[in-house]
Amino acid sequence: MSTVWESIQTKLNVDKKLLLTYCLVYFIWGMIMDWFGAQVEIARFTYWWQVITCYILYMVPISLLLRGLPFHAQYAYGLIAMGLLEFGGYAFETSYAYPNNILDRFFNVRNFSLGMALFFALYFPLGNWGVGKIHNFLFNTKQRESVG
Repeated sequence: MSTVWESIQTKLNVDKKLLLTYCLVYFIWGMIMDWFGAQVEIARFTYWWQVITCYILYMVPISLLLRGLPFHAQYAYGLIAMGLLEFGGYAFETSYAYPNNILDRFFNVRNFSLGMALFFALYFPLGNWGVGKIHNFLFNTKQRESVG
């Protein structure tokens, strides 16, 4: 058990600049997605600050844990993480799905959360890839391990 905990600590112990890059990218990404979801009336957070709890406090650590894994593994583990997040968000009504939204009409209301989880699971491999590129560009570094 201690080796699992040590592995988690090692993966989460990253350069402060890399962590800041993750937080800024995910915060901006979250605000844009929340705004977009509200504008096209698909779904939105109940409160704007949920971008911080979901994107920074939940998704950034998971992204760090998944960093370096193959795309398909990041997506598969991300699907579990996003499935739990989507389920909780709608079960506790901290997220709001607009009635009769485009996803409901296209996939059926019973498949809405599943569709959201399938889509948002892509955030982990794409986020790791994008943050790696941005971090390397801004700080002119080469990361030791693959991020995407």
